[in-house]
Amino acid sequence: MYKSYYPKESEIQNDWIVIDAAGQNLGRLTAKIAATLLGKHKPTFTPGVPVGDYVVVINAAHIAVTGTKMTEKWYHKHSGYPGGLKSVTLKDQLKNHPDRVIRDAVWGMLPKNRFAHAIIKRLKVYGGAEHPHTTQVEKN
Repeated sequence: MYKSYYPKESEIQNDWIVIDAAGQNLGRLTAKIAATLLGKHKPTFTPGVPVGDYVVVINAAHIAVTGTKMTEKWYHKHSGYPGGLKSVTLKDQLKNHPDRVIRDAVWGMLPKNRFAHAIIKRLKVYGGAEHPHTTQVEKN
């Protein structure tokens, strides 16, 4: 008889992983981040169980994209009021809020449920090379 493995709370170890996004392709980088947040790289992976790691992304402002996505990819948000649609290109979004580009791309790769809201909180994105999470990274 085969039994499914369900990790106990004491067996789950969440590590801190630092990823340098400088020069990396946006889609490939965010696919790797999403898999790490979900815990698919671990042998104890179980859907619906938070076995993934914390991910700190640095140099988010220096990601690379292929083709003409810098000028032709648009990010839209709406305030909820008439005429409240705001649109910005990828180039402007990277200049003003580089963390939102990676966060939105990773969010699109996560399952759409309550579990995803808890997972996305483990993602920390910074436009520059400095981040305040050095103590967590040094522990591991």
